[in-house]
Formats: sequence, structure tokens, C-alpha cells
Amino acid sequence: MKARDDDDEDTAARDRAPDPVVVLVRPQLGENIGAAARAMLNFGLTRMRLVAPRDGWPNPAAVAMASGAGRVLDAARLCADLAGALGDCHHVYATTARPRGLTKRILTPAEAMKEAHARQARGERVALMFGPERAGLENADIARADTIVTVPVNPDFPSLNLAQSVLLLAYEWSRGGAGPAAVIPRGERELPALRSELEHLADHYERRLEEAGFFFPETKAAGMKLTLRNMWSRMGLTSSDIRMLHGILRQLSRGRG
Repeated sequence: MKARDDDDEDTAARDRAPDPVVVLVRPQLGENIGAAARAMLNFGLTRMRLVAPRDGWPNPAAVAMASGAGRVLDAARLCADLAGALGDCHHVYATTARPRGLTKRILTPAEAMKEAHARQARGERVALMFGPERAGLENADIARADTIVTVPVNPDFPSLNLAQSVLLLAYEWSRGGAGPAAVIPRGERELPALRSELEHLADHYERRLEEAGFFFPETKAAGMKLTLRNMWSRMGLTSSDIRMLHGILRQLSRGRG
């Protein structure tokens, strides 16, 4: 019986996706990137992606601040844009301290990381997204996420620095790992679509809708496109869903010549 239990655990470990990737969007100071790397490694997270850091990359100030967490920076992946950083992920959590004008699920760090563990256990790749130090994530960034994570802080002083935000989610992730994980077999349900698939779908619809004159008047076009991208990201589409939506649009476009 023991051997069978060990086999089951080995299979679960193979099916489980990697730990969450921490995505820093347009970080400004190298010191904050280094401090975020330390916060990650404190709780066992090692996968960092950097989207267009203001002062370039690599950054000596980040290395100096990271101290013993230099290996997180050594393995960090530099990305030109957010789509490239999130492309291989199934579910994205966006951190923000302020309410936004986008309809999204909102979770606390504890709720989000408990859910992230369940997603990881069934093979989903998860991203934790953090914005630049001065103003945080923009709506265009949040529209590409599935879930908003908000820390219940003092409403009169809601500001957290970048490393503090990373530390909170990394800590909750480490707490969520205590005890046996509920592993859901891969075959029971199709995984959510990758971010790259959603990006292609959004681009396809935007292009065709522009051709059809949908984004009118022009002054409202940017907001309409943002709302549409936000809608795709919160629908929980699978790869099969996306293939069907592409096919529907192609058929409708063919009818227009």
C-alpha cells in the first residue's frame, strides 16, 4: 500500500505546474527589483519576469539589494511587453490597492493564493502581476488579468511598496502549501486557455470590428477596446472555446466578403 501511495504522490508532482511566476510590470528602481527578489526567495518563489524596467536590465543596484537572492535575478526573464510575459500562463492575478473601473473578481491575498495552489495542482500555470512603484498597474494591464488581489490595508494610507506587495503574496503562497494539496486529475476538465491564445483572440476581434466600423465614435474607441479585452479575460475560456470563437468570426467575415 505504501508503494502505491508513493506512486500516486510522484504522479501528482509530475502533473503539478511550476510555482507562480512573479511579473514586475515597468519597475522603476533596481533596488526595488532586488528587494522583490529577496521577498520571493524568502518564501520559495524563484521565477521572475521583468516587463520593460525603466532603468534597463541587468541592473547593478538590483544585484546589490538582492544579496543572497541573486539567483532569482540571474534567472529572471526580460520581456518587451506584458503579452510576452504572460503568454504561457493560464491564470493571472493582478495586485492593486485601489478600486478600478473594471469588472473583475476581487480576492484577498490569502484567498487568491489558496486558489492558486488548487490551480497549480491541476496543471495550470499561474502569474502574480505587480505594477510600477509610483502608480501601480494601469487599467490596460489589469484588463489582461483574470483576478484582482487587493490587500485590506488602512484606507487612509493604502500604499505598499513593490517588495512589500511581493512579500505578502509570497508569504500567503507559502502558507497555502501546508498540508496535502487537493490534486485534480488533468483529464477531468480542460485547462483554461493560455494568455497568448486570449491575446490572439482579442487582436482578431479588434481587427475585424474596426473593419466593420464598430468602434465609434473614435473618441470612445480606446475605452471600448479595453472593455472588450477585459471581457475576454474574465470569461474563463478554454482553448476549444477560443477556436470556436475564431471560427465564428471568420465565417461572419467571409459573409461580408
